[in-house]
Amino acid sequence: MENLTSTYTLKNGVKIPKVGFGTWQTPDGDVAVSSVKSALKVGYRHIDTAQGYHNEKSVGKAIKESGVPRSEIFLTTKLWNENHSYDLVMESFAQSLKELETDYIDLFLIHWPNPVTFRDNWQEANASTWKAMEELYEAGKIKAIGVSNFLPHHLDELKKTAKIMPQVNQVFLAPGELQPEVVKYAQANDILLEAYSPLGTGKIFSVPEMQEIAAKHNKSIAQVALRWSLQHGFLPLPKSVHENRIQENSEIFDFELSDEDMATINKLDGVVGKAKNPDTANF
Repeated sequence: MENLTSTYTLKNGVKIPKVGFGTWQTPDGDVAVSSVKSALKVGYRHIDTAQGYHNEKSVGKAIKESGVPRSEIFLTTKLWNENHSYDLVMESFAQSLKELETDYIDLFLIHWPNPVTFRDNWQEANASTWKAMEELYEAGKIKAIGVSNFLPHHLDELKKTAKIMPQVNQVFLAPGELQPEVVKYAQANDILLEAYSPLGTGKIFSVPEMQEIAAKHNKSIAQVALRWSLQHGFLPLPKSVHENRIQENSEIFDFELSDEDMATINKLDGVVGKAKNPDTANF
């Protein structure tokens, strides 16, 4: 049976655990340290953070204190919006390594394609940013490179100068937000889709269809949402700071949603809100 160490294989042959533990909005300090340690204790081997989350130091500390060898953990971080450009990538990446107390990153992503700071020349900014990431990848400092919140037109622009195409695109995917164009593009280009906020927001817990399916399988709504994500071939990144929820979110390999269940969930629209437009986001 599959479990938290089961993997997808990226197009460069790197194996990535099928479920990751997210740390967005997890406050730096004791909360982040204890939640990451809880996740590792439960069996997660894929931890996702970002420069913009301001908790890399705590994530690094948790990994160190967990007793789990670094080589068994798949660690992701992301480049923050102020750091687009060749030199800033190099500088901030070195800082991330220091904060995370590691000498390599398994997956490094451009967090947003079109930040306010570079809105007038985002294409050039992404091209020089990506060049730096390709160099770090070729030097073995990063095992896989990718993007986050990129839409097809952002990827098409990147393609004009990239030597290596992104292996991952981490986007908002949850019941009610299936981003069909993004999904279609990723599937056509062998880009693995990671689903951040796979439980949407608290709103998902009051969706009648989700309640019915959860009751039918004797599972929680969160478990159903994560299972749905996996059955789409996405890689969900659930986040929690509560040990019982961290455990619960990992118990998604012992049941399967029927085609009918999947169709019901696929029909939901907007129940958890919609993805932010990266071209108008104000950061």
